[in-house]
Amino acid sequence: MQKSITKEAKTVDEAIRLACEELETDIDNVDIEIINEGNKGILGLIGNKNAVVKVTKKASIDDIIVEFLRPIFEKMEITANLEIIHEEDHITVRLTGDDIGIVIGRRGETLDALQYLLSLVVNNKSDEYIRIILDVADYRKKREETLIRLANRVADKVTRYRKNLTLEPMNPYERRIIHSTLQDHKYVDTHSIGEEPNRKVVVRYKQGSGKSY
Repeated sequence: MQKSITKEAKTVDEAIRLACEELETDIDNVDIEIINEGNKGILGLIGNKNAVVKVTKKASIDDIIVEFLRPIFEKMEITANLEIIHEEDHITVRLTGDDIGIVIGRRGETLDALQYLLSLVVNNKSDEYIRIILDVADYRKKREETLIRLANRVADKVTRYRKNLTLEPMNPYERRIIHSTLQDHKYVDTHSIGEEPNRKVVVRYKQGSGKSY
């Protein structure tokens, strides 16, 4: 929750400085509302009025993430522990806790939807784009390992029988893993067919590759 304080001083600058000190932050991390600019009165003696400002500390990215996810988990009646990891080119939000698997959903659909919404909320309040990865108990890492094994098994089968195979519908993230795994394969290539949310990857034998058994 954003914290605000109202401060009064002889000048606007002094009032802002005092407010920032109390909020334990600097002027770059606050929003400022000038309620009264104050005045020096007549000859600087009669009718003096102090400046009054309202200074609000901007929410950090971590605060935004927590404030978005907590109410959702309360509605779902689950207790989730959040670990927010700031990487060089993205932020990973790891969730752990009892019965946390419900957040994953079928084929990760619930997790992907939450990640999409969280990314919208964070980037709506950020000056630059931040890539957000939402994960539950390393689900994404395990899913990626599973998909890599699947891609290689299917590629071996396509190579052996020289017959194209179409995989089950996958979301864009999972399709990218399949494409990336097989992009340099000598005997097969990949492409996607269909419309979302039923878009699928086709693993296709490269004609003329010369593979034989």
